[in-house]
Amino acid sequence: MRQPPEFFGDQDLDLVYIAKKLDEALVVEKLFESAELDYHVEPDTYKGGVIFASERIGAFFYVALNDNAATRETLANASYQPQEPK
Repeated sequence: MRQPPEFFGDQDLDLVYIAKKLDEALVVEKLFESAELDYHVEPDTYKGGVIFASERIGAFFYVALNDNAATRETLANASYQPQEPK
């Protein structure tokens, strides 16, 4: 379920996915909702483009560390490439 940052309290959050388009972000939200995962999403910037590199805005998805494995498995099963863990 989509949660505000306060919901997670002192838990460390891990960036698991960056959606670069709105329709992609909506699909990822539905995946997380159907898997009953608590997550936080917020807009942020990333660098994109090869020849004409620029700063773009995407939807950054975060989960608590204890939900990390389940979230990455959910993304992979739906053919989405999760962010590399830190």
